[in-house]
Amino acid sequence: MGNFFTDNERLKFHLHNDMMKEIIRLKERDYADKDKYDFAPESYEDAIDSYEKVLEIVGEITSDVLAENAKDVDIEGPKIEGNAIVYAKGTQRNHEALRDAGLYGMSLPRQYGGLNFSYVPYVMAAEIVSRGDCGFANIWGLQDCAETIYEFGSEEIKNEYLPRINKGATCSMDLTEPDAGSDLQAVRLKATYDEQAGVWRLNGVKRFITNGDADIKLVLARSEEGTTDGRGLSYFVYDRNNKAVTVRRIENKLGIKGSPTAELVFNNAPAQIVGERKLGLIKYVMSLMNGARLGVGAQSVGLAEAAYREAVKYAHEREQFGKPIANFAQVYEMLGNMRAKTDAIRTLLYETARQVDMYKSLDAISRERKLAVEEKQLLKAHLRLADALTPMLKLFASEYANQITYDCIQVHGGSGFMKDYACERMYRDARILTIYEGTSQLQVVAAIKGVTSGIYAARIKEYEAVEVSGELATMRQELIKMRERYESILEKAKELGTASEAFDFVSRRLVEMAGYLIMTNLLVNDAARNDIFTRSARIMTALSKSEIEKAAVYIDNFNPDILEDYKSLL
Repeated sequence: MGNFFTDNERLKFHLHNDMMKEIIRLKERDYADKDKYDFAPESYEDAIDSYEKVLEIVGEITSDVLAENAKDVDIEGPKIEGNAIVYAKGTQRNHEALRDAGLYGMSLPRQYGGLNFSYVPYVMAAEIVSRGDCGFANIWGLQDCAETIYEFGSEEIKNEYLPRINKGATCSMDLTEPDAGSDLQAVRLKATYDEQAGVWRLNGVKRFITNGDADIKLVLARSEEGTTDGRGLSYFVYDRNNKAVTVRRIENKLGIKGSPTAELVFNNAPAQIVGERKLGLIKYVMSLMNGARLGVGAQSVGLAEAAYREAVKYAHEREQFGKPIANFAQVYEMLGNMRAKTDAIRTLLYETARQVDMYKSLDAISRERKLAVEEKQLLKAHLRLADALTPMLKLFASEYANQITYDCIQVHGGSGFMKDYACERMYRDARILTIYEGTSQLQVVAAIKGVTSGIYAARIKEYEAVEVSGELATMRQELIKMRERYESILEKAKELGTASEAFDFVSRRLVEMAGYLIMTNLLVNDAARNDIFTRSARIMTALSKSEIEKAAVYIDNFNPDILEDYKSLL
């Protein structure tokens, strides 16, 4: 029997980050639950021990059940029977195994049946699940909807739905429509209040809904008559037991085939409003989307880890010209880059998760008591950083997962193109990661604010202040030179006018420059604590230098007139 937690020492390294003591203290309210619940921790050590034990269970189930079912799930897929989506048999077994182990609602408070885990172990569990089956991670990961209900729902709604999620009720977030994809302000599904019944009624169509026939649905709908923008949208919770939604079809997708993506018709469906009217998109969906993007980051890292391991295994087994292909420079360069890139996006993943942990705990405390001035400042600082790092994570993790699965097939050669090998499925699964929950292009739009505001540069300097020695100090000096190059090129780019089309055109290069500096500095700091990261830090330093210089040369020589050349080709 394998275990996808214990066989990866990098996970335990990130679980034991120094920030976790404060994160757990805040999450546990100074361990206030220890006398109320038998399973509540009494100390940091006790909490970490609980995290590790649960992650071992996740790792075992993922290895023995999810990974074993992944091929059959990809072939069988879901189907519609009697206006209900029926999972593939393997998907249903996956769900039952994780449900029976109590692994839904991990981060929710104990009063609703949750484990009250911080975000870091929850995200780690999502990474592990994704390594087993990237598609099933969508079904398991949509328990994120519980966080939105917990943060913004009334006590009545929380008491009704949260215990059900902890018992394995499935969730979906129903946002997109045929004419409202990335532009959610264009949502048209109508919500009208039924005075007689005392409920809202939803009517309209939703499209590309992941896990579309879920038990509990969070639905973005237009509640304000005569509006056309985001200010007319509210957020609603719908219970599948009301049987007022028609499953029109399941999309036939390139990958993640076990995760049903549906088109739905709401037929006078009764629903309850979550939070306040008019804040559906502006506040609640934005919060949920940030969580979803963190989830895609975890999904990407898990899939990258799986693809890297498949490639290494095959490269050592496959012989050509009398020796394993792993011994050829062209192959081991690919393998080394795969390892380094996976380590890079993983360190960014948990850096982001820690920031989310801090601000979410402080925000929850603010609803229980008034925060001290220092706590308010801390909340704002962590929220600001989490908002800046989340699009950076989504951009790099999803793009790297695509690169790594691509290289996994390349290592396999012709065999990788055949369905006999898992890498073919992984490659197809990876393709959606740069698209859903906001395309890579939209992540750049969000992340460029971190460039122009100086948030990224300030954070990079904080990483540089961490003391390292020997070879790592040499890498750090290289990174400082790169950061100075980045700052000088940013000033050059600003001459275009930050609100100009020309600046938008070069913005991805600026975001990527910042991303390379953030990830590589984090890796250098990781290597100072554990030398298993030294090789990855060295590879990423060389890669970052090359990529940053390439972007810098392009911007340095950029002529805005070239925009007309691009437009003329449309």
